[in-house]
Amino acid sequence: MPVERKEFRDAMARLCAAVNIITTDGPAGRAGFTASAMCSVTDSPPTLLVCMNKGVSSAEVFRRNGVLCVNTLSAEQQELSGIFAGFTGVEGEARFGSGGWSTLATGAPALEGAMVAFDGRITDMVEKGTHLVVFAEIEAIRLGEGVDAALLYFARDYRRVGVAA
Repeated sequence: MPVERKEFRDAMARLCAAVNIITTDGPAGRAGFTASAMCSVTDSPPTLLVCMNKGVSSAEVFRRNGVLCVNTLSAEQQELSGIFAGFTGVEGEARFGSGGWSTLATGAPALEGAMVAFDGRITDMVEKGTHLVVFAEIEAIRLGEGVDAALLYFARDYRRVGVAA
């Protein structure tokens, strides 16, 4: 008998995950969303995967642009998480009115003050259930300077984890 959706979601709430804003820019426009489902795939070539709900309006924008930047949030950037998750009513391009943005190698927006920004080219998108699994080879990395606390999501709430002095 398969595991019920609610049971699976309750179990996943017991895992701690970094909070990320995934961004893109290019011919299809600029877009972004909040995600906790991101991880390393391999270091040769450096590759990450991100899970994106295939129902989000920006899914096709990411596919057409072919680039993304995974911006791992610092503890001070919690408000941005809600904006890019769609909790505030701010939509599309207007989301980039919050936070400071620049670009690295691909032109996808890289968040100033993030713990780290992974800038890469999308190499594959695989549909699995309700989501797209997006694979990206990383072309540039920017480590946050002076950032000493990460924003995490655990037990359906934000948590802050800092570096011991």
